[in-house]
Amino acid sequence: MVKGEPTADELAALTVVLAALSQQRRPRRRPTPVGAWASRADVVRTPLQPGPGGWRAAGRFA
Repeated sequence: MVKGEPTADELAALTVVLAALSQQRRPRRRPTPVGAWASRADVVRTPLQPGPGGWRAAGRFA
C-alpha cells in the first residue's frame, strides 16, 4: 500500500493515465449478415393487397 500525500502534478499524471486506459476498448465484432432466405421479414410484413400498385407492394423489401 502506498501512503502519503500526492502533489498536484502526481494527481494530474494519474488522471491522465486513468483517462487513457478508460478510452481503450476492444474492437466491436461486426454482426454476421443474415441471408435473404433466413430473414424473418416476410413473416411480419402486412398481407399483400390486390389492386393498383399491388405488384410494387409485393416486392421483397419494398
